[in-house]
Amino acid sequence: MSMTIRELFDNNITWAEKIDKRDPTFFDQLSKQQSPKFLWIGCADSRVPANEIVGLLPGELFVHRNVANMVVHTDLNCLSVMQYAIDVLQVEHIIVCGHYGCGGVVSSLKDESFGLIDNWLEHIRDVIAKHSDELSTLSGREKEDRLCEINVLEQAENVRRTSIYKAAIERGQNLTIHSWIYSIQNGRLKDLGC
Repeated sequence: MSMTIRELFDNNITWAEKIDKRDPTFFDQLSKQQSPKFLWIGCADSRVPANEIVGLLPGELFVHRNVANMVVHTDLNCLSVMQYAIDVLQVEHIIVCGHYGCGGVVSSLKDESFGLIDNWLEHIRDVIAKHSDELSTLSGREKEDRLCEINVLEQAENVRRTSIYKAAIERGQNLTIHSWIYSIQNGRLKDLGC
């Protein structure tokens, strides 16, 4: 099914009217403040709608998305989102959420060139090299799935190593990092621990 831009605007009108009918104060309250308790760092994949899969409304989840849910120490966009969420919004939870079948992760296993994105995927290839002993015992889908999990754990560790997170902990801010993975096959989240 191919949607047109006009249909997207029509869908927006329908959505806004539905929300307004359910709660006439919703948009007024939403426009006055943003006070989420959660920062979500997830994949840009269109099949992983952060708010929806955890049942939260707009304003309840602060979201940063990029290819393969990466936290790279030179990515000023991700770091700026983290700093705003931690320092200004005072979130209490940072959720790094990947998903099985992630195109960025699976592509990193292949010795092929994909263009500009190769530079971004090198970060995942570093993860592959770091965990080569474990990954070499696996193959096919099992290897891909495990790499998706390992990548989430590595990115959560990257969050923990940022100066932003460390400063928040030093000043006594209540902040917890979570490592989750989502299955597009069944819509369920799995906590990988952290």
